[in-house]
Amino acid sequence: MWDTLKQLVTGKDNQTHDIVRWAALLGVLQALGLTIYDVVGNNIHFDLQNFGIGMGALLGATGAALGMKKDTEPSGQ
Repeated sequence: MWDTLKQLVTGKDNQTHDIVRWAALLGVLQALGLTIYDVVGNNIHFDLQNFGIGMGALLGATGAALGMKKDTEPSGQ
């Protein structure tokens, strides 16, 4: 599990931590946590459309950010 987490938040070399990947991971966890809190804690109905739009925007922005910085990442070799 720790190896998978390390691969998610580091660059191509699996050593250099990446702030964009960390922010994306924390953003996804926060979105999931707040959604669960709303549904369970506040008894609000789950709205799949708004959840999907929000997660799509978050993941799309992450992909765009990673695409813009692809040339500056340390080599994986």
